[in-house]
Amino acid sequence: MSFLVEPLVFGPIRSRRLGKSLGINLLPEVGKICSFNCIYCECGWNPDDKTNSGIPTKEVFEQTLEKRLQELKGTADEPDSITFSGNGEPTLHRDFAEIIDITIRLRDLYIPNAKISVLTNGTMLHKQEVFDAISKVDNNIIKIDGGTYETIKAINKPNADFDLEKYIDLLQKFEGELVVQTCFLRGEHNGVKIDNTTQEEVTLWVEHIKKIKPRKTMIYAIERETPEKNLEKISQTELEKIAEQVRQHGIEVECYGK
Repeated sequence: MSFLVEPLVFGPIRSRRLGKSLGINLLPEVGKICSFNCIYCECGWNPDDKTNSGIPTKEVFEQTLEKRLQELKGTADEPDSITFSGNGEPTLHRDFAEIIDITIRLRDLYIPNAKISVLTNGTMLHKQEVFDAISKVDNNIIKIDGGTYETIKAINKPNADFDLEKYIDLLQKFEGELVVQTCFLRGEHNGVKIDNTTQEEVTLWVEHIKKIKPRKTMIYAIERETPEKNLEKISQTELEKIAEQVRQHGIEVECYGK
């Protein structure tokens, strides 16, 4: 079972990290498109028959978002965050940079107190226009789910050209103006044990965080149903122990356990 988001603009919904969140889905309503294939993704596995049909144009996006912000302005449902997530990786949209500019303009016009958040796996940041767009938003929340390439490969199943060292170097270019998010889990996939909570793994992950120096790190446990069934939700207590290893380096950490 998967949790696909249907509308282009949905909510607001209550987010444990972002408060009242107005969601943005730049991807097809009926399928997932992503450069990762995470074993814990609530949207399920990537489909075998990938298609670009149903991806909204920037013009449709602008009309839809403006209408919804007009409806929400001045109501009790005004969002705390306008959040790009949806059915896969939002930065894969060919007009992502222009869409961010549209969102900033409409946010400033209708609900200026709302933050703009993007949840991304960072795989398109090598494109300068995507990097620049991500740099403009209030919350650029970028994924690192392990300390080693082997663990990230097992958890996230990135495309073959993913290079962890180059990825960390790229995140350093934000000069601290980013949020790192990490899902901690234990379990098994295709008969192979996976655990990014071991001390060895956490130590290497902390080294990445120290290099990147994000303004905040969000660590969390699985919340919804996952495509791989043999995964364990990590407790708040265990997450706090991991968090302390980052806090001792002066970096803020938020924990969201089971």
